[in-house]
Amino acid sequence: METLLGVIEFLWGSPLMILMVGIGLFLTIRSGFFQFLHPKYIYRNTIGTMFGKHKKDMGGIEGNMTSFQAISTVLSGTVGAGNIAGVAAAIAIGGPGAVFWMWVIAFFGMITKMVEVTLAVNFREKEEGGDFHGGPMYYIKKGLGKNWSILAFIYAIALFVLVITDATFVQPNTVASALNASFGVPTWIVGILIAAAVLVVTMGGLSSVGKFCGFLAGPMCAIYIIGGIGVVLFNIPQIPAVLGQIFTYAFAPAPVIGGFTGATMALAMSRGASRGIFSNEAGMGTATTVHATAKVDHPVRQGMWGIVEVFIDTIIVCNLTAFSILLSGAWTGAEQLTGAPLTFAAFATVWGTPGVWIATICVALFCFSSTLGWFVEYRTAAVYIFGEKAFKYLRFLYFIPPIIGAVMEIEFIWLMADLATGFLVVPNMLALALLSPIFVKLLREFKEKNPIKQK
Repeated sequence: METLLGVIEFLWGSPLMILMVGIGLFLTIRSGFFQFLHPKYIYRNTIGTMFGKHKKDMGGIEGNMTSFQAISTVLSGTVGAGNIAGVAAAIAIGGPGAVFWMWVIAFFGMITKMVEVTLAVNFREKEEGGDFHGGPMYYIKKGLGKNWSILAFIYAIALFVLVITDATFVQPNTVASALNASFGVPTWIVGILIAAAVLVVTMGGLSSVGKFCGFLAGPMCAIYIIGGIGVVLFNIPQIPAVLGQIFTYAFAPAPVIGGFTGATMALAMSRGASRGIFSNEAGMGTATTVHATAKVDHPVRQGMWGIVEVFIDTIIVCNLTAFSILLSGAWTGAEQLTGAPLTFAAFATVWGTPGVWIATICVALFCFSSTLGWFVEYRTAAVYIFGEKAFKYLRFLYFIPPIIGAVMEIEFIWLMADLATGFLVVPNMLALALLSPIFVKLLREFKEKNPIKQK
């Protein structure tokens, strides 16, 4: 365990930070600082297409989900344990400075996610049954050529491992632990209920997953956001001090404070970066397997939904968790808490016991939807590795681990998920850099058809 932890801390320290920020900066420059300079244009071509004068009819365009259903499914997969338990764990171990590195990953992750989503839609494939498949393994193989097939296969294996560790172990375990702590529900019962519910929804195919996640994502996020805003507003005088802690301890060791045992700069960087990427998946390429199924008129339009996704996931939801914990002082309590219980403690400082109940229900909904949303990634990886015919049988393996994961000690599974994430990020980021000329060409083509200064 100590050896594995050492490998992960090294991997998520300088090596991956240099890779993520370096290639993110490279893509930012190549795109003309797109994610920073054109927020109105991004809004108009994403959220704006659903209503008002910019509304677009995507009827007749091929795909399995609408763009909104695709991003809802992705958000259902990304807004989960990483946003609530993961961010809390990052602060509990890495201190306030971890939040700064989470921001860094998010700002460069916006363009990274846009590029990978654009490429996924551009290189997607349609099977005989009408379903679409896409993602890093497809744009690595088709975009870079057959000589890169081994890299695509390595990515697919790492994705398969990550799905099993995250979606079917981490998420159900987080739900089971939260419901058991707050309401006394036996963990094994929670595991069975999650497995059964995911089985029922996924039996309807990709469109069923998209519709369910589209229904759940909005209310789910709204409840949690309202709860988090309440904690922030109640402690608003503390914001300057907390911001000072975030910036100070991002570049200096955090001292022992209350139950917090202190943290080095390297630990803050590794925890902030890993939780940021684990949450919004920018650079991992995992969410692109869902975006690749969208009904969209141009790959770049779906790519811009990637920017929206990172903004909602990290800048809004993760920050609400982080500021609730830091402003309330829950992270420095006499008892050193971590994960979801630390977030619950922060909510309890303002909302009392009902706040814990609200946070618990949010955790349950977030993590259940994550397990559901990740089914698309599981399906894509399994089909790529084993083939469409084999998946007819492999699909049922997805519903066994949640029953086991709900009653497990989860620390080792988190470490395996972090390790698998590293093996996803490296080949994917390399591919994004090499395929950036294709993205730039597609972006130029889209802007010619949809001028930025268009009223």
